[in-house]
Amino acid sequence: MKSYWIMLASSMLIVACDKGAEVKDDKKTVASDNTKMNERDKDGNTTTPGDQAENETDRGITKEVRSALMKKDDLSTNAKNVKIVTNGGNVTLRGPVKDEAEKSTIVAAVLEVPGVKKVDNQLEIAK
Repeated sequence: MKSYWIMLASSMLIVACDKGAEVKDDKKTVASDNTKMNERDKDGNTTTPGDQAENETDRGITKEVRSALMKKDDLSTNAKNVKIVTNGGNVTLRGPVKDEAEKSTIVAAVLEVPGVKKVDNQLEIAK
């Protein structure tokens, strides 16, 4: 059952990276229960997994990033399951994480993946 959820999570999310990629970081704190955020996302004005590009390059990059995050023992479960959306080499990261260190670790992992042009870091510190 555990591998099913990992496979499901990784199949729904995507990422990309290139040396010297731009990183945008919105510093926010949110409750670890992100039900309100999910409600907010229904309005269509925020990047969601539905915005993921369906080309082989973007899907491959997302797969590599997700794999890299899963291998990091120091990341929380929330951090390993952040939303990763890649479109044209532009990667959006969303979801609650434990602290600034996790945010930095995740962004660093994204930047290690070839092909990323820009990182929009919308990760939020869980209360």
